[in-house]
Amino acid sequence: MESENQTDVSEFILLGLSEDSEVQPLLFGMFLMLYLVTLTGNLLIILAIISDSHLHTPMYFLLSNLSFADIGLTSSTVPNMLVNIQTESKSITYKNCLSQMYFSLLFAGLDNFLLTVMAYDRFVAICHPLHYMVIMSPQLCYLLLLASWILSVLDSLLLDLMVLRLSFCTEFKIPHFFCELNKVVQLACSDTFLNDLVMYFAAGLVVVIPLTGILFSYSKIVSSILNISSAEGKYKAFSTCGSHLSVVFLFYGTVLGVYLSSALTQNSRASTIASVMYMVVTPTLNPFIYSLRNKDIKHALKKLSC
Repeated sequence: MESENQTDVSEFILLGLSEDSEVQPLLFGMFLMLYLVTLTGNLLIILAIISDSHLHTPMYFLLSNLSFADIGLTSSTVPNMLVNIQTESKSITYKNCLSQMYFSLLFAGLDNFLLTVMAYDRFVAICHPLHYMVIMSPQLCYLLLLASWILSVLDSLLLDLMVLRLSFCTEFKIPHFFCELNKVVQLACSDTFLNDLVMYFAAGLVVVIPLTGILFSYSKIVSSILNISSAEGKYKAFSTCGSHLSVVFLFYGTVLGVYLSSALTQNSRASTIASVMYMVVTPTLNPFIYSLRNKDIKHALKKLSC
């Protein structure tokens, strides 16, 4: 028996954050500012780490890659949104939608894995300080980075290819500002059971397992810090992972907000706003979190500006 032919959909309609024409200039200005701040802040972090030899350590190597992933995550969605607002067009071609979906999933997954590797780095630094440079060797850092990229690429590629098997009938309007995977799958008129199954598997691989690794690392870190006798020693140990912990709370809080709002309510607006937080706001705030709380980054940025 022949399989059902896929509908030849040429484009989708992105409804965006608001359909009110009077709000569009405000949205354009706000997201343009956030995007420029994200690019500038994360590029400065990367340049500061590259230019200062004192920052050529595992922690800052991973931080520079996190900044690169944040740039990629924001760049996968915001520029298209700004163009659509400026041209007063809400359409996105089917191919561009798949591309946007792929890169947004890729860099979101990379963010997850890098945050997990950074948590492991802090665990080694605090719980095994004398063996830190031996354990966190350059070879291990490159291997962990390569593994993060491979898992992210395979995950996003699988999810993207799964969309190709779907048929779309008459409804092509996506209630979002970008081609978010779940919203696109919901528009399909063919059976989506296999897609939903793969999405749950991917969520476990990219969100649940990394988050479990982070929680395990920090349980060991907290236990180690509590065993330190002096208050000064406890503060110094905690301060080395304070920035990373802030980013973890910010990123996973908003990611979980997206999943919970999607699962508990049919209000797509709540899910869209939560997506803005982790896709746009979090990458914007990360450079400030690391630069304001880190003397080495501050010093490197001052040298870079001279």
